[in-house]
Amino acid sequence: MTQTRRRFPESFKREAVDQVLAGTPLRNVAKTLGIAESLLDKWKRQFEQQGDDAFPGNGKQRGESAELRRLRQQLAQSAMF
Repeated sequence: MTQTRRRFPESFKREAVDQVLAGTPLRNVAKTLGIAESLLDKWKRQFEQQGDDAFPGNGKQRGESAELRRLRQQLAQSAMF
């Protein structure tokens, strides 16, 4: 049997991490949400290290990558004139 990889939206991850940061034991939050403790711990560490740039997801770029892309587009447009 092949298991498909579950994907979680950014809002789900943030809510789970918020519960842990608010003092609810990580084990309880993971059990309630039906996810592995290790996964929730990973999300928590990502949020602590990256803040608002955590959980980039589909198409959402991290701060520096988004800025670089924006600057490249701006350069390309100015080179056309």
